[in-house]
Amino acid sequence: MELRNLITFIHVAELGSFTKAADQLGYSQSTVSFQIKQLEDELGCLLFERINHTITLTERGHELVSYAHQIRALTDDFKDSITEAQNCNGHVHVVTPDSVCEQMIYTHYGDFRAKYPGISVKFTTADTTVMFDMLDHNEADAIITLDSHSYRKDYVIAKEQPLPMHFVASAASKFAGVEHLSIRDIAGEPFVLTEYGQGYRRVLDRELAKKSLEITPVLEIGRTDIITNILVGSDMISCLPDFVTRDLVAAGKLCYLDVCDVHLDVWKQLIYHKNKWLSKSLRTVIEYVKEHEFEA
Repeated sequence: MELRNLITFIHVAELGSFTKAADQLGYSQSTVSFQIKQLEDELGCLLFERINHTITLTERGHELVSYAHQIRALTDDFKDSITEAQNCNGHVHVVTPDSVCEQMIYTHYGDFRAKYPGISVKFTTADTTVMFDMLDHNEADAIITLDSHSYRKDYVIAKEQPLPMHFVASAASKFAGVEHLSIRDIAGEPFVLTEYGQGYRRVLDRELAKKSLEITPVLEIGRTDIITNILVGSDMISCLPDFVTRDLVAAGKLCYLDVCDVHLDVWKQLIYHKNKWLSKSLRTVIEYVKEHEFEA
């Protein structure tokens, strides 16, 4: 049994398409079809049902997915055992919210590049729903979410932590230092928020809906650095995770508002698909992110 045929099978199973697998592997579609046919002939069973240009894993196909991943992982482990860490090479695609992407690149990418020059990293930003869809279609290797707590049997949570968030405004705001505010006290003020339906914005809107409230922001933008800059010199209010705002709060430019009746249950989670082949480069990125991007 050829390993390349098993790897092709994994890609077809994950992507649900011979054409997409061929594109990702750099093969022609006929080569992918031939390799799958070879595998089916060798195993003596049908792995995919082919009906009206759609393919679906058979029962035997579903069984083989798990075995194929184990074989690929063992092969990679053997390669790792004879390769020094500093020679790690590969390409990894990580999908994150805008704010996490900015922090990772500005704070840690230089150090990561110095330690692992052979690993190229592609960062994409997206909302949580799109992230999980990309995992399901093997279009992302790992994701970092800032959202309500997620747990699904098809995913592995490599690391997670609760994320403190506050309503935040300029240090000169009329609400600075005011204790025991209600969300109704500030709901009518001008707000600048991240886009509707994304990550922790969705968590905020869900909590407001429980109180039959809705905040219509005067500005929506994904760039949290722009939001914080706007807040410093205006009467606007926002709701942001503390890692975005803590330095400006410490510098006396922003302040946290003491809003007592809204609880935002937001989590930062590093996630990959349970069937994802963890290459050496991907394992390296995951371990680095776990150590450097999550607070102790």
